[in-house]
Amino acid sequence: MNRTIWAGAGRAAMLPLGILLLVVLMVVPIAPFLLDVFFILNIMIALAVLMVSLNTQKPLDFSSFPTVLLFATLLRLALNVASTRVVLVNGHTGPDAAGQVIEAFGHFLIGGDYVVGLFVFMILIIINLVVITKGAGRVSEVSARFTLDALPGKQMAIDADLNAGLLTPDEAKSRRQEVATEADFYGSMDGASKFVKGDAIAGLLILAVNIIGGLILGTVQHGLTMAEAGSNYILLAIGDGLVAQVPALMLSIAAAVIVTRVSSPLDLTGQMSSQFGSAAAWTPVAAILALLGVLPGMPQMIILPAAGLAAYAAWRLKKAQSASAAPETADAAVADPARESQINWEDVTDNVQISVEIGYGLIGLVDEKLSAPLMGRLTGIRRQLSREFGFVVPPIRVRDNMSLAPHAYRVLVSGVVHGEDEVSPNDMLALDSGLVHASVSGRAVKDPTFGLEALWIPAEQKDQAVASGYTVVDASTVVATHVNQILQSQSCQLLGQDEVQKLLDTLQAAAPQLVGNITKALSLQTITQVLQTLLDESVPVRDFRRIVEALAGAAHRTQDPAELTELIRPALGGLIVQRLCGLKDQLKIITLDGDLEQLLVSSVRADPSGAYPLDPALSQRILTALGEAAKPLLADGTTFAVVTTPLVRRPLFQLLRQHLPDVTVLSFYEIPDSRQVQVVAVVGRGTE
Repeated sequence: MNRTIWAGAGRAAMLPLGILLLVVLMVVPIAPFLLDVFFILNIMIALAVLMVSLNTQKPLDFSSFPTVLLFATLLRLALNVASTRVVLVNGHTGPDAAGQVIEAFGHFLIGGDYVVGLFVFMILIIINLVVITKGAGRVSEVSARFTLDALPGKQMAIDADLNAGLLTPDEAKSRRQEVATEADFYGSMDGASKFVKGDAIAGLLILAVNIIGGLILGTVQHGLTMAEAGSNYILLAIGDGLVAQVPALMLSIAAAVIVTRVSSPLDLTGQMSSQFGSAAAWTPVAAILALLGVLPGMPQMIILPAAGLAAYAAWRLKKAQSASAAPETADAAVADPARESQINWEDVTDNVQISVEIGYGLIGLVDEKLSAPLMGRLTGIRRQLSREFGFVVPPIRVRDNMSLAPHAYRVLVSGVVHGEDEVSPNDMLALDSGLVHASVSGRAVKDPTFGLEALWIPAEQKDQAVASGYTVVDASTVVATHVNQILQSQSCQLLGQDEVQKLLDTLQAAAPQLVGNITKALSLQTITQVLQTLLDESVPVRDFRRIVEALAGAAHRTQDPAELTELIRPALGGLIVQRLCGLKDQLKIITLDGDLEQLLVSSVRADPSGAYPLDPALSQRILTALGEAAKPLLADGTTFAVVTTPLVRRPLFQLLRQHLPDVTVLSFYEIPDSRQVQVVAVVGRGTE
């Protein structure tokens, strides 16, 4: 622990110490040997920055570049000040007065001719200042302006994806942070490019100071002739300028590479090689070079080999593209017969809980080249249901099934088919919303999700259908809505012991004592069965802590999952009722007559462990009476609940679920005291 703290403190102190060292270089005279060390360090840093810039996939991968550029420029200027002091003070002693690095660079560039050396140095300054630095600065300026202009639109797009369920709050937060960082980066790069430009100008001025000052000091103070002073000071001045401008040139190239990059999963080398790796590009290059090579006066010994090289590259690229385009099924056609006779466990097992099988005519709904509209909607549904249920819904696998009709699909949960229908991928489904005032032509069908009257119409009739009062959706929305409805009705099958264990592990961090008590009192299987029973009646488990607290209080009374579920439901009454009506709305209920309830209680007590404890004849009369009472409410779309005693609640729910699946059955104790209720019907008089 202490070692980690000291290491962190050491890293934090490195930057202030580095800035202090730069100040020392500008003020305190240093030996020529240290100048050599710092010049090599400067070149090494510039090379490292350039290599990092070339290997980034997007500009934000090197978001610290503006600050690194500032410190590298300060280091180079500090070295210029230190070297200028050494050159002017000790330049009269010879070309090695300022160290071996400056002397070596000076001899390399001058090559025995001072005039040529000065012109070459000026050309380097022009390339750096006029071409690279100016171009990079302009790109930085434009990028910063466009990035800032696009910032509101990007923020709105993130909000839209979040509202549509395509992003989680954490993903949206990360995206917003990335957008803000991008704007800050390009704004900083716009200013950082001025450092490079100023550094190039400073290098030119420092060169002039070293030459003029050296000639004056050498002739006036040290008694050298003009030739001797020029031999020493011009070599030192050009060597000093060159050893500073080479790293400056590399940093300018790095800045230009960063601001001109386009975000890609490949680095710069991979991106360029993938884009230049086309035979169609190299074939005309070879043809044009060959044409130039046969013209009179052209250097044929150079141009014709280049044309041959380009033609060879085109041939190799075309051959590689043909090989990669060969169908993958070619290998399967010559598969080893012995291998085909083998059967693995993967061939006979399928651990995917949710799958959607589609006919070959619906492949376009999941084709990435066509944006895969169905996959995006299924992802949004899965994210929305996960938040609604309170646990992560398993992934939905979409696969083709050649045994299905071309436009048919099938939805399976745990291997059982729960829904199937057909859709028209190129048409739109017009649903009769009840407000239709004009008809449109189309193929009449039933909506697969709700059984509403609908029409498949051509896509160009969408506006006409909407104007006529229809609700119009595309094929991917039809399939996704059907999948959503099936998953909501089969939510209990999606929760297993592994998911419950993850819920307990998550709660463990916030309430370790509570989780410890419940795992000692009840087995994981019992807790899972209780949660599955709640989900079976559309009670979400997202308030998992409240459920566990209620289970901990009821665990000493029974270990039976069904009885535990009934015992904890009153604790979840507020959560259940709020799904039926608003906070200020009255809860509309249908109750049973007292005599009928007593008869039902007697039937349940006579056979408490029976799957269907109610008399069949009586059950039929109850179904008929409840159906008549609920009919006007269902027709108006009014949400209501059937309320009875706790002992009868579960058997009555099992009786109604097949005939009135959307009706909620509550016990009296599940309705909070603060809730206002309105009895809309009493069933039982004459029923028994």
